[in-house]
Amino acid sequence: MQAITVFCGANTGTDPIYTQVARQMGHLLAEEGIALVYGGGKVGLMGVIADAVLEKGGKVIGVIPHFLAQKEVEHTGVTEMHYSETMHERKMKMFEISDAAIAMPGGFGTLDELFELCTWAQLGLHGKPLCILNANGFYDGLLQFLDRLVTDGFLKSENRGIILDANQPIDVLAKMRAYEPVPVPKWITKEEI
Repeated sequence: MQAITVFCGANTGTDPIYTQVARQMGHLLAEEGIALVYGGGKVGLMGVIADAVLEKGGKVIGVIPHFLAQKEVEHTGVTEMHYSETMHERKMKMFEISDAAIAMPGGFGTLDELFELCTWAQLGLHGKPLCILNANGFYDGLLQFLDRLVTDGFLKSENRGIILDANQPIDVLAKMRAYEPVPVPKWITKEEI
């Protein structure tokens, strides 16, 4: 993996552990020679992870919509910055220039970004590893909900494996490196129509 997209909050959250884990993840990416691809902001966990990668001499590629750059949330110290017109274009660019994606703690935007990539994987549009960094149990409820989707018949168990999860940055990279996409046939067969 040469570049990994990290989705995370434009806030740091209420527990300092989120900032600590973002710094650890950033340092690890730089030490492993993996470029960070992220939303281009200087605020929240986005700014923390970007600064952590830069502190260790790593490469940081930001992708930010023009309207957010104009609101002065753009990180001006990154290695490379790409600009988009829309949030969707931003997601597409981040996806195109990375080999994998990690979701750290965040809000609606983080969930939107993660689940769009999950949907693309479910449809067979890519086989890139996607992993939740479940710092401080932040995503425990979501992971339980994903299991319920399987139990209640809304998600194939094979597709549940699209979203990896780990509690520590080092484990995130290990799981992503070991990931093998599983081809899943169509949900509805011709006979079921």
